[in-house]
Amino acid sequence: MNWKIIHIDETDSTNRWLRSVMSGDNPVAVWADYQTAGRGQGTNTWESERGKNLLFSLLLHPRQLPANKQFQISMAVSLAICEAVGQHIGDLSIKWPNDIYWRDGKIGGILIEHTLQGSMIKDSIIGVGLNVNQRVFHSDAPNPVSIWQICECETDREQLLNHILNCLDRYLSHDIKAQYLSMLYRRKGFHPYADKAGAFMAEIVTVEDDGRLVLSDEDGQARRYAFKEVSFII
Repeated sequence: MNWKIIHIDETDSTNRWLRSVMSGDNPVAVWADYQTAGRGQGTNTWESERGKNLLFSLLLHPRQLPANKQFQISMAVSLAICEAVGQHIGDLSIKWPNDIYWRDGKIGGILIEHTLQGSMIKDSIIGVGLNVNQRVFHSDAPNPVSIWQICECETDREQLLNHILNCLDRYLSHDIKAQYLSMLYRRKGFHPYADKAGAFMAEIVTVEDDGRLVLSDEDGQARRYAFKEVSFII
């Protein structure tokens, strides 16, 4: 894709900035040195020291993609980030649905907002926060980690963004479900989870086309969850 890339010094949220200026049919990427109101899923906030991390949003127009297949975008973005960041560090995985993990630490988060037109996706805005060069985290987030903390070297944020975009172009045009499943955090074995009924042990079976996570508990019972219906106990 022919990306239009925009760099800004500061904004409240790159997702909101992009939504306010979006026009035309070309894909757009905007990245900022600082966000005053960066957020994650739900009411979560994203801590980021000015000029240290990669904070960006993408505007896509996947108008041939049915709404019930929208998880394809989440998989493609997650895999693109893992491939690009994987040039700097190993041991990466995707914590369902789309958090980027290094071992048991969270190195990146993704927030995707779709606009629908009938049964098809009209526009997608994909917000990404990646911990790149930040050395110390001060919030009460339980497990943040950055590329610098792992390899103790500075990473060029603009080069990393370009690498992610190049990878994303490829992943958006291929069948990637098997690759996504192979990259899942806790892909093998039984691990602790919790739902509204309490804690339990289970193993991952698959992720369905609509993005639902399928687990199998110790009794062999299948459990299907939409996002936010189950949590990983770490």
